[in-house]
Amino acid sequence: MIYLLNKYILFTVNFFLLFCSNPHPETKNKNQQQSFNSYWYRGTAEITSFQLSQVRYGEVHKGTAVHIFVTENFLPNKQVKADHNNAKNIPVLKLNSVKKFTTGIYPYSLMTSSFSPIDTNKKALKISFSAQEWCGNTYVQVNNKNNFDIESHSYFETNADKKLSLKKEVLEDEIWNLLRISPKKLPIGKMNIIPSMEFLSLHHKKIKAYEAITKLEEKDSFFYYQIEYPNLNRKITIQFTNQFPYNILGWEETLNSYGKKLVTKATKIKTIQSDYWNKHKVIHASDRKKLGL
Repeated sequence: MIYLLNKYILFTVNFFLLFCSNPHPETKNKNQQQSFNSYWYRGTAEITSFQLSQVRYGEVHKGTAVHIFVTENFLPNKQVKADHNNAKNIPVLKLNSVKKFTTGIYPYSLMTSSFSPIDTNKKALKISFSAQEWCGNTYVQVNNKNNFDIESHSYFETNADKKLSLKKEVLEDEIWNLLRISPKKLPIGKMNIIPSMEFLSLHHKKIKAYEAITKLEEKDSFFYYQIEYPNLNRKITIQFTNQFPYNILGWEETLNSYGKKLVTKATKIKTIQSDYWNKHKVIHASDRKKLGL
């Protein structure tokens, strides 16, 4: 009985610290803050599936993409998810972006994890990217320290076992979180941006900031955020709703591949809320049908 009582008290304290604090200091009024907290701190993740047409090897390949957005407490020194609540934790919005597609006989599995403070005055705390396919593995990690400290590992000689430090420019990988938290904070105009680790890795480009032009347009009930890299012959446009919670509906990425101008395109299938980390049994496999996967 005492054990159950202590367990209940611990749960109550953790719930209060995690869900009843003020994780969103930039909201302009109480209603906005309540809307943000009630959506992002309900104890579930937002999961969205997409039909994917992915450019690779000069062709477009069919596949699927999944975005998993969830709020977490993050330890700034270790730069990992915190196991316990404490004063040093930083509330973050995490995106796990997963892509799966097949090129000819062999499949690709790509995943990018982005950890962004709810306080959008601060840069992303960590980015990691991994790719698995039959030729081998690739892994890149960006840590927000005094600079962006980056490690790159790959089976390719040109990308293998590198360490570098870059000035804290805008990261393309943090844009996806930022537009979900506060679209008005999106960087607009001409600037230097570090492209996505996925693009840099798959296309064997040097990890650095490139000149970019960005803009945000509103049409009907949607926002369109565009990043164009003139020197990379690449442009990406993200479509999302113009009202909170700013759901992402899809994106298009135009680039040159094997001398061809081709377009990667993703279109939303379904969005659900789920505590997916508790749904790992055989009987839960049917839940994937809700996402059209």
